[in-house]
Amino acid sequence: MNLLRIKKFLNTRWGFFSLLVFLFWLKTILVYFIDFHLGVKGIYQYFVLLVNPLATTLLLLGIALYIKRTIPSYIFMGLIYIANTALLMFNVIYYREFTDFMTINTIFGYSTVSQGLSGSSFALLKPQDIIIIADIIIVALGFITGFLHLDKRPIPRVQALALTSFSLFCLVLNITLGEISRPQLLSRTFDRNYLVKYLGIDTYMVYDGLKTARNSQVRNKAGSSDLNNIINFTRNHYAEPNSKMYGIAKGRNVIVIHLESFQQFLINYKLNDKEVTPFLNSLYNSKETYSFANFFNQVGQGKTSDAENMLETSTYGLSQGSLFSILGTDNTFEGAPAILDQSQGYTSAVFHGNSGSFWNRNNVYKNLGYNYFFDSSYYNTDANNLTEYGLKDKLLFHDSVKYLERLQQPFYTKFVTVSNHFPFALDDQNTSFDKANTSDASINNYFVTAHYLDQAVQEFFEYLKKSGLYDNSIIVLYGDHYGISDTRNLKLASLLGKSSSTWSDFDNTQMQRVPFMIHIPGTKDGGVQTQYGGEIDVLPTLLHLL
Repeated sequence: MNLLRIKKFLNTRWGFFSLLVFLFWLKTILVYFIDFHLGVKGIYQYFVLLVNPLATTLLLLGIALYIKRTIPSYIFMGLIYIANTALLMFNVIYYREFTDFMTINTIFGYSTVSQGLSGSSFALLKPQDIIIIADIIIVALGFITGFLHLDKRPIPRVQALALTSFSLFCLVLNITLGEISRPQLLSRTFDRNYLVKYLGIDTYMVYDGLKTARNSQVRNKAGSSDLNNIINFTRNHYAEPNSKMYGIAKGRNVIVIHLESFQQFLINYKLNDKEVTPFLNSLYNSKETYSFANFFNQVGQGKTSDAENMLETSTYGLSQGSLFSILGTDNTFEGAPAILDQSQGYTSAVFHGNSGSFWNRNNVYKNLGYNYFFDSSYYNTDANNLTEYGLKDKLLFHDSVKYLERLQQPFYTKFVTVSNHFPFALDDQNTSFDKANTSDASINNYFVTAHYLDQAVQEFFEYLKKSGLYDNSIIVLYGDHYGISDTRNLKLASLLGKSSSTWSDFDNTQMQRVPFMIHIPGTKDGGVQTQYGGEIDVLPTLLHLL
């Protein structure tokens, strides 16, 4: 009897609406607890978390109740539901890689990233993700089997208006509860985890859209007079040159090697009594290298592109999205290639075995002042030569030699490696190092691809020495960002001699350190430096040496 009553209710328009609201609320809550690390504490925060998906779900699905015609009403309800489910799914995948939520700028900048991706997004999928789409399949089967039917009776407008009013009341209540627990929640948005925890993903996305539009207006109103504050700041913070270091590499070629996803803990690290990166260790500890033990990545959602921007312009990226993708096409940058060309006549080139459109590099590199950009179109990109993100590192270095040799000296060049990138997959013929033994495959593989990168760099150094370029160059090596995200650090802890039960935020912060080395052949005054720094400091440091 009860089952018949439930079935009868579900076959009304109100019943179908209620079913979708419940299902979306349920899977959102499950995702909150399974995939997102929102730091919920106390009964109050749990209550806010449990109610925050309801307001926007009621509001969005409720729009369909204003449509009197049966089929359009159900179709609209279904499309809204599927779109909201897709947004939830994309955020789950994004969070697993970046420990952050998508923004409007991230979504609009996706086209500049997607062309360089292959299967890495699929590697982020997990079996539990079926809970996000299972309800859609079940509802579809309900209609196919005849368990569910369309209700031809329209919802009275007064009832639809009542639902909208109730939804808006719940939304205001939700925001108020969030502000009570976290004062200035909307005015001090330094952490998107807080916004999702208190407001839910939909409300967060609307807020982010409004904030993005406002920031765009601010940029459009900016004028030349706004530069005065910047000019005054730089004058007030002028640092005198270090007479010992100033100009010690003047006139030398500059070779920048981008160590993809390479973290500081790999330096001098042994797995099963074997050095993971023996060659990079030798560089790091050499007296011909100025190495920095407390050098932190400072990237945002732009990840690698943010690191490149800071390295070559000494300016920060955006709080949302990638600066390369959003602003790179229409802006000219005062970057290292342009500066060295204007001041000392350097030729510049960048080598990267992925699509030129990845991170909008084909436009940005021109605006940074690069003379040449050798992307994947210049290399043999047969399937056997590729990893998830482009040409294998050893092949990138080897196949770039013919272009490097033709550059007029002095030159400024950059090699962007990709093999040590999530999910850290290499074919058997390129793996000569044992995997780690944890429950996370990406952590296990990380040491294998890091070792491969180390071998690739060693082979490139051997070429530089044979060609005669080595003695007249300085080689800058840097890690762009973390390889193992915060969400995986607990599984890594035991390999670092730590316990997952005592792992702290401080440990997570320390894991944001990446290597930074300036190798100057012939110098004897190098060594490991302990002062703190980051990617924002690289350009002035490099120019000081040149």
